[in-house]
Amino acid sequence: MDTNTHYPAPGQGFQQEADKIDKKARRYVSVWILIGVGMLLIQVVLGGITRLTGSGLSITEWNVVTGTLPPLNEDRWVQEFNKYRQTPQYLLLNSDFTLADFKFIFFWEWFHRFWARMIGVVFLVGFVYLVSKKYLKREMQQPLLFLFLFGAFQGAIGWIMVASGLTGDAVYVKPTRLALHFIFALALICYAYWFALQLRVPARERKPNSSLRKWTWWIIGLLFLQLIFGALMAGHKAALAAPTWPDINGDLIPPSIFRESPLLLNFFENKMTIHFIHRGLAYLLLVLVIVYAVKAYKVAAPGEAFRKARPWPLLFVVAQVILGIVTVLTSPGIKPQQWGTFEWMAQLHQVVGMLLLLSFIAMLYLLPKRQPAAA
Repeated sequence: MDTNTHYPAPGQGFQQEADKIDKKARRYVSVWILIGVGMLLIQVVLGGITRLTGSGLSITEWNVVTGTLPPLNEDRWVQEFNKYRQTPQYLLLNSDFTLADFKFIFFWEWFHRFWARMIGVVFLVGFVYLVSKKYLKREMQQPLLFLFLFGAFQGAIGWIMVASGLTGDAVYVKPTRLALHFIFALALICYAYWFALQLRVPARERKPNSSLRKWTWWIIGLLFLQLIFGALMAGHKAALAAPTWPDINGDLIPPSIFRESPLLLNFFENKMTIHFIHRGLAYLLLVLVIVYAVKAYKVAAPGEAFRKARPWPLLFVVAQVILGIVTVLTSPGIKPQQWGTFEWMAQLHQVVGMLLLLSFIAMLYLLPKRQPAAA
């Protein structure tokens, strides 16, 4: 008899098999969530294109089912165009539009809404598949329910934002509502990404570091503030207010930043104030992230995930600052209904800003408050 033969303890074989199934379930669910994160990022990019092309108010109704397809014949196109011709944007800004011009802006708003529907389809189909495979565990249900409700809420905010621009004398969506819609989208993306990290990153890859964690939180807070002012910049088209660098129209501090009354109004309506704060926060973040990177490289990396994550904040912030400068300097080249260098730079600036935020979300996850139990 071979005395070296190892027999598993009672129940051990079953536990090993259960662990394999659990790891497989977590992997499948995390891939599904990460696909959703990618689609949400694309949705924000499409929102940026919709804004840059002035397309956001081209569809005057919110038909969740019947609005899935665009007009399929000329009569339907004329009907939609006639609805748009009743809006303030057409009457006050685009009264010279032809049907061809309308089709162009209609496409981007329709595709933005279509992509939102596709996110819903991917969520539903993935959910049904994962339930059928019994991959959705009890602890996953609450985050998924929150994601679903948050996504639906974000869609409702989008329609409220559009509806507000269809009455009165509005020719564009109000910048404050645009900023609100953008920030809620970022919060949704961050939550989904965090959930995917929970499923995907083993506990051994995480290591508490209270000092670096506090830095991460402060930078994330500043980033959200910076992104809010970025959305206000976009909504007010404030890049054109000072298309110079490194000065701001010849000044370091523009003299008109507090011209509005009451004082608080400057932070939401004064293009020069918004522009000045957006630039100032960019410089502050650049300095802070450089210091942060030095601190991160002094931390003994607990695993591969941390080593891979720590270079990205610095790379993204440098790219973001460069893109911001180029975006400002190319803003005088804006031409209505044309896509040029400014539009490309503005979109890249937005994308890198979102990736910068996600790089810090990853760092925050890898720096827990206390050492998690091994999975």
